[in-house]
Amino acid sequence: MDFWLEQLLLFVVALTANFFSALAGGGAGLLQLPALLFLGLPFALALATHKVASVFLGLGATARHLRAAQYDWRFAAYILAAGVPGVVTGALIILHIPDHIAQLALGILTLGLGLYSAFKPQLGLVSEPRHRDLPGMITGALVLWLIGTLNGSLTSGTGLFVTLFLVRWFGLDYKTAVSYTLILVGIVWNGVGALALGVQGAIRWDWLPALIAGSLIGGYLGAHLSIVKGNRLVKRAFETMTILVGLALIGRGFQP
Repeated sequence: MDFWLEQLLLFVVALTANFFSALAGGGAGLLQLPALLFLGLPFALALATHKVASVFLGLGATARHLRAAQYDWRFAAYILAAGVPGVVTGALIILHIPDHIAQLALGILTLGLGLYSAFKPQLGLVSEPRHRDLPGMITGALVLWLIGTLNGSLTSGTGLFVTLFLVRWFGLDYKTAVSYTLILVGIVWNGVGALALGVQGAIRWDWLPALIAGSLIGGYLGAHLSIVKGNRLVKRAFETMTILVGLALIGRGFQP
């Protein structure tokens, strides 16, 4: 394939994937990683390259969200402290085991999350803080560690897990939960995962400029639309993305 055509294709894929991911709170890997595999990268190389590009989704979205929201940075630090060790664990595991069974299980669970949200019309439309006592925070940390492990070892959907968990367990509204996910998972979790994968393998550096440009612009535009349109659109985008990601993972899990 011609170099510039290849770069254009990578940019369009990254722009599209990261726009919808920033709007819904995850799922960029649904389009971006399969595109890298289709263009000929082996799985481990494609995963590491995707993780690096996904960091810039977080940066693009953060540039917009920080202008429109106030954050509880102690709560943000808690999410990082709970999830980052899991990310490292998952990244160390994934390069040594086949992942189709995990992809299938994660796809079924992701699909279930989307359907659960769809059948709860009021879920996440308003903020109702809860489970901020010690038992609730310990339980939340354990679940975030588990999601972090999935984030480090798999490619799609784990940001969506964090978004729904913040809504369901801690009572955040969807728009606020998405902003935490994009900043903390998009930048830090994915950055740690990319570093852990990169030191074990390699990254396709010549593809990153187009992927980074698409991730930055798509992340900013998706975040802008979520802020302007509010929780109801974000909730619908989340449900659509989880259902699509779930079906894609299930299909991938059945492949040999």
